[in-house]
Amino acid sequence: MSFADHTIRVRVPGTSANCGPGFDAIGLACTVYNDLELTLKKEAGVKITISGEGAANIPCDGRNIVWRSVQYLLRKAGLLDQYLGAVIHMENNVPLSRGLGSSATAIVAGLKAANVLIGNRFNRRELLQFATDIEGHPDNVAPAIFGGFTVSTVTRGDVECFSFLPKFRMKLIVAVPDFPLSTRKARAVLPAQVPMADAVNNISRASMLVAALCKGNEKFLRNVFDDALHQPYRAKLIPGMYDVFAAARKAGALGANLSGAGPCLIAYALERRHCEEAVGEAMKAAFRQHDVEAKILIMDLDTRGAHIVK
Repeated sequence: MSFADHTIRVRVPGTSANCGPGFDAIGLACTVYNDLELTLKKEAGVKITISGEGAANIPCDGRNIVWRSVQYLLRKAGLLDQYLGAVIHMENNVPLSRGLGSSATAIVAGLKAANVLIGNRFNRRELLQFATDIEGHPDNVAPAIFGGFTVSTVTRGDVECFSFLPKFRMKLIVAVPDFPLSTRKARAVLPAQVPMADAVNNISRASMLVAALCKGNEKFLRNVFDDALHQPYRAKLIPGMYDVFAAARKAGALGANLSGAGPCLIAYALERRHCEEAVGEAMKAAFRQHDVEAKILIMDLDTRGAHIVK
């Protein structure tokens, strides 16, 4: 059966990785989305158009990560020689190089769309494995696929992921500063080894974070977002980071942390407290004290993950 010239549209949520102490392990999906339209072609050649965030900076040739992800899946399915080209249109709302998983959305979108077009040969667990192999770690691609919060482990290259929804409704407040930060640069400042006390700090808080979310115990969330493994080293790359955290908490947030590798900063608030607007304004004002302009995104937790748009 030929799947050429059929078009599919998929929607993938942006994500925030680490959630404070869960370095390279915990992530969440949020309600900002990138859409992808994909048509597979038997003829060689790829036509790529992009609108929205990062449109001027994303390659529209063979280097494009969506196209490379499509090819990866076709190779896994043994169909790479049958579909030599594609028509790709990307509509991006996830800020580029800001710590909201823009590369993960592109990878997952390419894999998901290609998989649907060839008859869903692979399940979501297999797509997670493919996406992790491409991205290098599962903390962003897992929530992009499954939605909600995710906890991921990698054992001898094999990825396992537990996804869940918290027992209470949350608001996610993200301050998006007006400068990009590449993941490569943010990883370059991390040490090769960390003190035992810092490792214990993160293990205990990451465990408490997951337990409190699953059980719905709000009081245990007050101190769980603190991190010792990556944020102290990345703080010099983001002016005023700790002041923004403090301002968010003073305005009513449960806590705040670096979103992924940054430079976005994300705060968490209980929906019933209706403090998200105040938290956003406080974060924006704190950034401004350090001569950084930031826009505020107020979002919910995405619960669907990557899905087809009819």
